[in-house]
Amino acid sequence: MFDKILISHCFLGDNVRYNSEVMAFDHPLLVLWQQQDRFLAICPEVAGGLRVPREAAELQLSSNSVITVSGLNVSEQFISGAKQALTLCQKHHIRFALLKESSPSCGSTLIYDGSFSNKKIAGQGVTSQLLTQAGIRVFSENNLEELVKLLDK
Repeated sequence: MFDKILISHCFLGDNVRYNSEVMAFDHPLLVLWQQQDRFLAICPEVAGGLRVPREAAELQLSSNSVITVSGLNVSEQFISGAKQALTLCQKHHIRFALLKESSPSCGSTLIYDGSFSNKKIAGQGVTSQLLTQAGIRVFSENNLEELVKLLDK
């Protein structure tokens, strides 16, 4: 039996990104894993109640809140979506997640700095943080090879 992987919906070409831009992650392993029925997909932001399109949002580390470019606090939606992602992982015994880097939900090593100036800093998005705290290993398109080494062991 193959390990299941929680995956960002946007990697599968679904229209869930804040700006409605479709950005499928085109990699042969994703095609194989999809054929093997390994994926459970989620967009934590949409799952948490945000629509598509929506305003850009960034994690404000000083207040540990997620704020849109116009100043709206959307932390509650981000936390709700993160909890739903964790529940999926627990229900399906998922040990690994493949999530979109730099996202305020899904970033696993990099996020935007909260200034809406396109500057990235080291950090984790809301969902990535929650999953990591629960012992789920989170990977991105930037370190897919590390995930490959751990699967099915």
